[in-house]
Amino acid sequence: MRLLLLARHGQSLLNVRGVVNGDPALDPGLSPLGADEAAGLGRQLAGVAIDLCVTSRFPRAQETARLALGDRAASVPHVIDTDLDDIRIGELEGDTLDAYRAWKHAHTSGDRFPGGESLLEAARRYAAAFERLCARTEETILCVCHEIPVRYAANAAGGSDRLDGPVHDVANATPYVFDTDGLERAVRRLLVAG
Repeated sequence: MRLLLLARHGQSLLNVRGVVNGDPALDPGLSPLGADEAAGLGRQLAGVAIDLCVTSRFPRAQETARLALGDRAASVPHVIDTDLDDIRIGELEGDTLDAYRAWKHAHTSGDRFPGGESLLEAARRYAAAFERLCARTEETILCVCHEIPVRYAANAAGGSDRLDGPVHDVANATPYVFDTDGLERAVRRLLVAG
C-alpha cells in the first residue's frame, strides 16, 4: 500500500435519530443527507485511481463506498473487514447517544460495554485491520468505516497520547490521508494504547 484514503461513512438514519448502533444487522443505512455526503466524497476522490475498497460490514459504510465510487464501483475490488466494524456496544444497542456518552464518561477505556467490548479492545481490533491494509499490494485503498477507527488512526498517527484527541469530531464522508509510514505509526500506538 502506498496511500490509504480513510473515511467515516455518510450521515446514517441512526445518526439522525441520535441512536447508537454496534450491530451491522440493525443498520438501516444512510439518510438522504448521508447519500449526498457520499456523493461529495466521490467528487473529492474523482481524480484518484482507487485500486481497492475496504469497508466494515455495516450498510452505512458499504453504501457510502458504493456512492463515492460511482461508476467505478463495479470495477474496483471490494473487501469487507469485520475488524473495521463499529464499537460492539452490547446492551447499549439502540440506546440514545446521550446514554452512550454518559456510560463512556463514567468508565475507563478498558471497561467493556455491558455485553460488548472495551474501547481498548476495539483499538487493537482496528490496529489489526490497519496492519492488514499496510500489507496489501494495491497502491491506493479507499477504506470506509466509522468515526472511532478514523479518530483513533488520525490521533495515533499524529503522535497523540490520547486516542480521543486532538481530533475528536470526525466529519462524515471526509477522507483522511495516510501513507504507509503514517498508518504503521498509527498501528504501533493503537497496540500500546491504554
